Amino acid sequence: MAWRTSLACLVKARGRWRWFPVPEYSFLPPGLNNICSRRKSSAPEKMDASVAVCDENGKEPGNVLDKLFSQEQQASILNVLNTASTEELEAFSLLRGRKSVNIVEHRKKFGPFESLEKLIDVPLIQYKTAVQVCNSILCPESGRKKNSPRTWLLRKYIKPDVEKERLKAVNSIVSIVFGTRRIAWAHLDRKLTVLDWQQAECWRVTNKTYPSSFYLEEISSVISKMPQADLYILEKSGLSIQNTSLFPILLHFLITEAMLYALLNRTFAEDGQHRVLSISRNAVGKHFDLMIGDTRTSGRELVKKLLSESVLKDHPRVLFPREHIVRYRQKILKDSHRIEEFYDSLLQAVAFYELVFGRGLTLRC
Repeated sequence: MAWRTSLACLVKARGRWRWFPVPEYSFLPPGLNNICSRRKSSAPEKMDASVAVCDENGKEPGNVLDKLFSQEQQASILNVLNTASTEELEAFSLLRGRKSVNIVEHRKKFGPFESLEKLIDVPLIQYKTAVQVCNSILCPESGRKKNSPRTWLLRKYIKPDVEKERLKAVNSIVSIVFGTRRIAWAHLDRKLTVLDWQQAECWRVTNKTYPSSFYLEEISSVISKMPQADLYILEKSGLSIQNTSLFPILLHFLITEAMLYALLNRTFAEDGQHRVLSISRNAVGKHFDLMIGDTRTSGRELVKKLLSESVLKDHPRVLFPREHIVRYRQKILKDSHRIEEFYDSLLQAVAFYELVFGRGLTLRC
């Protein structure tokens, strides 16, 4: 038998190295009460994956994996291994991917598993993994509850972390995107109806350094024009501090972002609730498939498409007020590519809602 023990259970006692099993106790869900939920000695031993049962010379005796589990437990595990399909095996996190396929193929080629020890003969499954798999089959609910892919995306791309329930309870948001010359915002409700969509000319970043009071005056003036909302979503730029030539622009972005956080989070000191969140610019680009490599392309054509769908479709992706559609279209045709912040503020709001509620396109990671 191959050497499959771990140093985690190696202890030196009276000048000799000895191996000691270290069981951890856990209880099974109700479905397996007849096997291991009793309060007496029949309760299951959840074995540490790093533990092996060896003799005094440090060698593994036969059927080492079987010795970690009772006869009833072995029968339950073998029943799953010998009858479960690939899809059913993938329900156990350690058997996702190729491992579940290998188990089924091994079963077809060599017949049913006669002992737990045979599980180690399956490609990609070693002793440590085999112990963890057996434990997870016996106690499927004892492991840590994992986040859904949607929750994982929210935590990865929307900062700071806010409870998903609170995000889903939001009635309206203001999406804010700022550049070197202007600040744009889009006010959307949870039905993706555009309530307000504007931009304001603010400054023109040059080599000149502006005092903090200048930023405060400019940004306060813009905020006074913004509507009230449950949350404010800021674009997080992807500029790298390593590029020294862009340092003035990066500094401008950081100051503007800090000002917006402070001025819009007026009640944070009272209740500790974040009302200003940020979302990665590239995350929005990936959501709408606007990325070419690491570069995000213009969202102008996509915004024009959303405007057209609002008129032509009964259930458009974004609903624009009919009295404003002509004005929005004229603005896009007139200013062309000079109002990227204007396009991006709308797309950012749509991406936020679709990430939270799981609608629209799937974000490609």
